[in-house]
Amino acid sequence: MAYNTNLHSESGSPLTEITPYRRLIGKLLYLTHTPTDQHHKAATHVLRYLKSSPGQGIFFPSKNTTVIQGYSNADWATCVDTRKSVTEWCFFIGYALVSWKSKKQDTVSRSSSEAEYRALAMASCEAQ
Repeated sequence: MAYNTNLHSESGSPLTEITPYRRLIGKLLYLTHTPTDQHHKAATHVLRYLKSSPGQGIFFPSKNTTVIQGYSNADWATCVDTRKSVTEWCFFIGYALVSWKSKKQDTVSRSSSEAEYRALAMASCEAQ
């Protein structure tokens, strides 16, 4: 599977056996009702990555820093089916990542500025 693959709701052919797919997605806390072979390949790719990097995790250095930093971003009209934007944010305490999220926005933004504004609003709510 190519890096940064965008999946469509109609991409690929329907799976003949959906039980392994649903089990796989359940492990990732994601539920779907119309899986395709492309979705199954993407989910398998994620699990292979996680399995190949077992020592990775959140690292809190011993140096006591109280600097809190947050970053937000919006990927304008990312969803190829609905043209909704995706909001991402992350927060650090010192150099340790403590909170992150990537979520499709509820409404369609008419411009990249509007998408960025929505992302900033969502991130600021998380920061409180």
